[in-house]
Amino acid sequence: MDGAGTRSTGRSVLAIGAHPDDIELGCGGALLAHVAAGDTVTMLVMTGGENGPGDDAQGIGRRAEQERAAGVIGATVVWGGLRDCEVVADSAAIRRVEQVLQATAADLVYVHAPDDSHQDHRAVAAATLGAARRLPRVLHYQSPSTLTFAPTVYVDVTAHLSGKLAALAAHASQVERSAMVEPDAIVASARHWGAQARIGYAEAFQPTRMVLDLAPAARSVPASVPAAWSLVPAHTASMPVRVR
Repeated sequence: MDGAGTRSTGRSVLAIGAHPDDIELGCGGALLAHVAAGDTVTMLVMTGGENGPGDDAQGIGRRAEQERAAGVIGATVVWGGLRDCEVVADSAAIRRVEQVLQATAADLVYVHAPDDSHQDHRAVAAATLGAARRLPRVLHYQSPSTLTFAPTVYVDVTAHLSGKLAALAAHASQVERSAMVEPDAIVASARHWGAQARIGYAEAFQPTRMVLDLAPAARSVPASVPAAWSLVPAHTASMPVRVR
């Protein structure tokens, strides 16, 4: 998936995170690439990060930072209404994700990797998998607390790395107090995944499902192709494909 020079897809994209700054850390560059391609991006932040560093009990400070970061990306923020460190993958959490999926008509979702040492991250991933069980595209991003991560999908963020750093800088309370949000660490991670993907800088994703929509290319069959080939059912153009 290349964020530079991509034609507009008109896709609705939903990125989900447990706390303010989770989404920017995991897929901020990809979201910038989506916006540049003409896609609509919504960020669902399930809690206000009330128990994180540099905030009050209501999470007002971190909420304001999240709104500013979303402005840098060009995305809309929706709040999940749950409490930091108290997220569980129950029917209420699943229903909240389903509500936002329905409201945005998103067909591509980014969310935490399931194997994570933070209980909120695990719960948000599980709730999202339940809510998005019928969606064709669900990609998991890495967090600093992710335990195991085996990505096979990469997004070229070479043109958007500075934008990702600017979005993270909006989370000033976290940048000042957490080594996990240091710009050098962000750049080093992007370079590492870029080397794995054979490009400059990348973000990496572990897919639950990643269906490639090849329907436009499948409508015309070259004259040199045997007639029998045109009998292949059209739905096979949207079969799941693992992208490396």
